[in-house]
Amino acid sequence: MFFKVFRSTTWLAHGQGKRVLGVVGTIIAGGTITTYYQRNDAHMAAKLTVGKFMAEPITPKDTLVANADDMRTKMELMIMKIQADFCQSLENEENFGKKFTVDRWERKEGGGGITCVLQDGDVFEKAGVNISVVHGVLPKGAIQQMRSRGKQLADGELPFFAAGVSAVIHPRNPMVPTIHFNYRYFEVTDSKGNKQWWFGGGTDLTPYYLDEKDAVHFHQTLKEACDEHDESYYPKFKEWCDKYFYIPHRNECRGVGGIFFDDIDTPDQESAFNFITTCAHSVIPSYLPLVRKHKNDAYGDRERQWQLLRRGRYVEFNLIYDRGTKFGLYTPGARYESILMSLPLTAKWEYMHVPAPDSKEGEITHVLKNPRDWLQTAQNK
Repeated sequence: MFFKVFRSTTWLAHGQGKRVLGVVGTIIAGGTITTYYQRNDAHMAAKLTVGKFMAEPITPKDTLVANADDMRTKMELMIMKIQADFCQSLENEENFGKKFTVDRWERKEGGGGITCVLQDGDVFEKAGVNISVVHGVLPKGAIQQMRSRGKQLADGELPFFAAGVSAVIHPRNPMVPTIHFNYRYFEVTDSKGNKQWWFGGGTDLTPYYLDEKDAVHFHQTLKEACDEHDESYYPKFKEWCDKYFYIPHRNECRGVGGIFFDDIDTPDQESAFNFITTCAHSVIPSYLPLVRKHKNDAYGDRERQWQLLRRGRYVEFNLIYDRGTKFGLYTPGARYESILMSLPLTAKWEYMHVPAPDSKEGEITHVLKNPRDWLQTAQNK
């Protein structure tokens, strides 16, 4: 499958000389061309339809239309589009028409979300793709967590806004890797009206068996997305990913990495938004070719049991170390089913299990304990 993304800000005339349509992205996939448009206020409401997204937007449509240039609006529409595109691409890989269950929920403290879960598919044992658009007052636990990583937050009540998309895909076939991605935007306003904002996110891959070509393809796709904005991003965010998705009590990484970053607030808001948008759009071309490559591979009980053991490590990281999980659990009115959607349908813990070093299981374990520069590995071969 061949994917290429083109970006433009060219406006097209429509009707009586009015500026209506602006091309913001075109994706060519296997010969099919899809162009995405951005409409002005007079036509924006027309694109806020359930047919375009998995459900109605969380923010009322008239509010989105009235605040079309606000970053809150841009972020909500972007993550809803990412959710819909990814869910539809995964459904297309299912052989017997399995679809996502769509659960739109509201939070009495402010905002809500859309949780999409595909469970017991023949290709995906459990796939969760969630968006949340929430606002309220920061709880003390969240303030402490943010201050611990250098955020200068004022005392007193701190109103916040947060919007993000997150997904974890647990395939049935052990030869297909698990993928996780999350892209988010955060605002905090102090009592004087001073606003801080930042973006965060990343995409990472967790294979159960090592296929070096898969790892190279995955990292190359992410590098190209980063390089479109700044060639220093990929090496910096790749290293950040290896450090973040590390399980200290196991002395190993969760997977073969990817990119991860937080607190991005430079060079300016629009540039930072464009960067994470590019990263979010890179998920499908980074992952779907791997699904198609391996979803029909043969495997037996040995491979299945290893997959369940590795899923146990995934659970350990998410419940003990993952910052997004902690923030969600700290937040009043949190929807725990959505926060914990990242957990697999089945997993396993076996006492003192150590794979043989010369086995396929030992091979991936060695890589998890010794992160690689996958693109340098490819160049050396």
